Amino acid sequence: MFEINRYTNESFKLWDDYVPICNNGTLFHLRRFLQYHPDDRFLDHSLIVQKKGKIFAVFPATEQRINDKVFLVSHPGSSIGSFVTPEALSIADAISLAEELVSYTKTQHFSGIRITLPPTLYNYRLSNYMDYAYFKQGFKYLKREITSILFLERSIGENLDKFRPSHRRAVRYSSDNGVIIKESDDFKTFYSILTKNLKIRHGVSPTHSLDELLNLHSIFPNRIKLFGAFIDGVMVAGIVNFIVNNNVILAFYISHDEEYQKYRAVNLLFYTIFQWAIENKYKIYDFGTFTVNEKPNMGLGRFKENFGASGIFRDTIEIKFP
Repeated sequence: MFEINRYTNESFKLWDDYVPICNNGTLFHLRRFLQYHPDDRFLDHSLIVQKKGKIFAVFPATEQRINDKVFLVSHPGSSIGSFVTPEALSIADAISLAEELVSYTKTQHFSGIRITLPPTLYNYRLSNYMDYAYFKQGFKYLKREITSILFLERSIGENLDKFRPSHRRAVRYSSDNGVIIKESDDFKTFYSILTKNLKIRHGVSPTHSLDELLNLHSIFPNRIKLFGAFIDGVMVAGIVNFIVNNNVILAFYISHDEEYQKYRAVNLLFYTIFQWAIENKYKIYDFGTFTVNEKPNMGLGRFKENFGASGIFRDTIEIKFP
C-alpha cells in the first residue's frame, strides 16, 4: 500500500512544499530547519512515504546509538517528530504507516524506534490516529513531559481576565515603571542575558549557539521572532518565539536580567506577545515544558498557570526489537 524510501537532498523541495499543507506539519519538520545543523552532527535517516506514486507522509529521523544499539529516532535537531500526514488521514492509513515503519526499520537492521510526538493541539484537525497506530504496533511510553498551553481568546482583554491578580498587577507595574516592549533583532544582547541566566539558575548552556540562532533567524525571519523588554533603551528581558504553524506560537527561549527582576518585565512581555498573536490570528501559545525527565518545576508551572495556561502531554515513545 505504501512505499517507504530514505530521504535524499534531491527531495528537499518536494519535502518542504508538502509539510505546510499537511495536518500536523510544523516549522520543526521542514528540511530548511533540520538542515541548518552541520552535516556531520547527525546521521540523517529521514523517510518519505508514497502512496500510488505520490507523496503521502514524511518522517524526519536520524540514526542514533543507544546503549550500543542503533535506533531510528526523531531528528534530535528538532523539538518534535513523527509522521507528517494529510488532514484526511484515515485510521486504516495510520495503522498501515505504523506497520510499514516497523517493517522498514527491521529490514534496515535497527534495534528499535524512538519518536517524540508533537502535542495533539499542533494538529489543525485533532486526531490521535497515529498515536493509536503506534501503540497497536507495540510502542511504549519512554517519557511524558508537560507543556503549558494558553488558548488565545478573541481579544487581549479576554485573556487578561484569565490572568491571576498577581500577574495583572505585574503587567501594570511594569508598564507604569517605564518598561517598553518591542520586536527586536538584537539577538546578541538577548543571548548574553540568556547565557548568564541559564548558567546561574541551571548550570547549562542554550540549545543553540548564537551563530546557530542568528542563522535560523536569517532562514526564517518571519517565523522566529524576538520580543525584548527595554528600560532606558537597555534590553533587560526577552522571549524568542518560534511560529510553529498558522495556529501555534512556541516560546523557545525566555530570559531576563536578574538585576532588573523588580520591574517584572517578563509579565509585560507575555502580555504584549499575546496581544500581537491575537491580532495576527494565532490560536494557541505554547509556553514550553516545565518538566525535565518527568520532574516538574512547580514554580515555573505555577508562573505559567497564572497567565491562564494549562498542561498537555509532550510524549516520547519507543519500541525495541528482539
